[in-house]
Amino acid sequence: MEKGNRQLKRILSRRQILVLFRAVGTATLVGCIPRKSNTAQPQSSVPVQASSTASPTLPTCIVTPEQIEGPYFVDEKLNRSDIRSDPSDNSVTEGMPLQLTLRVSQVSSGGCTPVKDAIVDLWNCDALGVYSDVKDPSFTTIGKKFLRGYQVTDADGTVQFTTTYPGWYEGRSVHMHVKVRTNARSGKSYEFTTQLYFDDSITDLVHAQAPYASKGQGRLKNAGDMFFNAGGEKTLLTLTKTNQAYAATLSIGLQPV
Repeated sequence: MEKGNRQLKRILSRRQILVLFRAVGTATLVGCIPRKSNTAQPQSSVPVQASSTASPTLPTCIVTPEQIEGPYFVDEKLNRSDIRSDPSDNSVTEGMPLQLTLRVSQVSSGGCTPVKDAIVDLWNCDALGVYSDVKDPSFTTIGKKFLRGYQVTDADGTVQFTTTYPGWYEGRSVHMHVKVRTNARSGKSYEFTTQLYFDDSITDLVHAQAPYASKGQGRLKNAGDMFFNAGGEKTLLTLTKTNQAYAATLSIGLQPV
């Protein structure tokens, strides 16, 4: 317990998070996971969807706790699919490309209905564990906007992003952040935030390459991350490898409001 407390203090001192959790029960996140198909998946260098979303059958929806927002959400209002560049100087963030498809649905007794016009923000740190447009005890990137952006879901509830595989920083396993905002029937804002995680064995391979390798050793793995252990296994991405990138698909379902 003492070790866990020290770890939490390190995270807080670096990231200056004022609030970790919202009130219990105020919001939940739902992952829509279709029943597995018996059809074997072919091996190919062409990007394919994650196996958890490949089946055309009616999905079974599993409720998952919402995770903390920080660090560091900044509402940049950057409507773009490829979030790797920095609009301030047009530089492109180095790192392994990651193609992410997110499908947002509303849960009902009949399954998951696609949610159109939801705003989906994605943000993550770069290969060295640095976030853009923030002031941190170990870096200052005010004015930079790399690895941030949002998309609006289409009629199928789908958005697509191109980002880079995240690096690591002290006290956390490798992750990225997603925020979904919609308008409830009452007219009030309806918001969910969660974090996406990566298989440690794949992260080992990616982080052995440049520019990640220059960060050195010290990465915390999923089993040691207190936030991953609070439901993160339900947002663990299933990745497929192409010649030049990784790809993943995740379905997110929202409870009716």
